[in-house]
Amino acid sequence: MASYAKCFDPAGARFGIPTYPWRFAPDGYATRRQLRDAGLRPGGQPVAAQVMRAHRGLKAGVQVAYLYRIDLARPVRLMTSRKWGALALAMLARRTCPQCRLTYSYCIPTSLGVCVPCAYPEEQRAA
Repeated sequence: MASYAKCFDPAGARFGIPTYPWRFAPDGYATRRQLRDAGLRPGGQPVAAQVMRAHRGLKAGVQVAYLYRIDLARPVRLMTSRKWGALALAMLARRTCPQCRLTYSYCIPTSLGVCVPCAYPEEQRAA
């Protein structure tokens, strides 16, 4: 339980904000993803606390998730018709090949920059 003791700082003396071990945060706090699942957003409030756990793969050795107060969270803004239109145009641009100007049902790979037939024309002729 040494990792539990390292991550438990409810007063915020060691880390500057209240810190809890992973999955031990008190009620009333949520991560951004948890807020989004509940149809909420942080709404400009500062980070209220954090949860921390040891992680071997990271250089720092710890993984942190920031927590926000649920009572100060605001509802998610709804998409307007103009935002939906802008999103549709952006997705259309991602599916249109800049070389042959054809629109595909998939997004053009950014590693190629063009559609697969334009990227490998000699292989398309052989088939």
